[in-house]
Amino acid sequence: MSDSAAQNIGSDQQAAASVPVLKLHSTNRRIDLATILGAIFAVGLIIAAIAMGQSDANFFNVPALMIVLFGTMAATAISYTGAELARAGHVIANTIFRPVYNPSKLAENLLDIAVVARKHGILAISQYDNELKKNPELRRILQMVIDGYQPDDIEKMLTLEIAAMIERHKRSASITRRASEVAPAMGLIGTLVGLVQMLADLENPETIGPAMAVALLTTFYGAILGTVIMAPLSVKLEKNSHDDALIRTLIATAAVSIARQENPRRLEMLLNSELSPTEQIDYFKDAV
Repeated sequence: MSDSAAQNIGSDQQAAASVPVLKLHSTNRRIDLATILGAIFAVGLIIAAIAMGQSDANFFNVPALMIVLFGTMAATAISYTGAELARAGHVIANTIFRPVYNPSKLAENLLDIAVVARKHGILAISQYDNELKKNPELRRILQMVIDGYQPDDIEKMLTLEIAAMIERHKRSASITRRASEVAPAMGLIGTLVGLVQMLADLENPETIGPAMAVALLTTFYGAILGTVIMAPLSVKLEKNSHDDALIRTLIATAAVSIARQENPRRLEMLLNSELSPTEQIDYFKDAV
């Protein structure tokens, strides 16, 4: 082997060794225990109150359940398209089982990548492809930077993507909010159905009880479905949309800054401007 070849190999090894280690924080999907436990606890309190009652009243009525559940689903579906309802189902499923991000940790990872790009060039980011696979969204956006997309084009595309995502989530939240409004109304309709049945057959005492059960239990079921389940779920969807938009905005800000080859210190200020005061970071506090 020639001396020049040996020197080239040595310089390549030295360059590879000088590339810092990047360790992305895990973003694995986790069950949102707050949503599940909250719903279980709320319904459990109602069931406990019923069980502790001194009467033998039966709180389960199939016709009342049918009016409230299927009536709410049908009335809500009228206001939206099939595609919107399908997307809402996917978003709701992600609310219960969703990736958990730590904005502060993500900001630190983004600054790690920015420092690598600043010191070793943008193409050095490709050396972390295996690590970036942990965050497919981050990997996809950084690939645009590596491929040489213009910073302004990246910023425009990502801004449109974030706006579209927020709009989709708003539509999903509006579906659950609409259901929370329809459910009590369907309970009222069921109450009217029960009262009509009762008044139409007052001479038969045996029919008064079942008719009154439908009248009262539909209102009861509608209040539970609308107030305990659907209304809190719409609030959770809005919160998750805000969190997802923040994560996308942090990644987009970092990608544009790296593409423009800006100083990572400026990127730190930009990221902190998006984070809440309790989540802001001081990445270069130990720098000389």
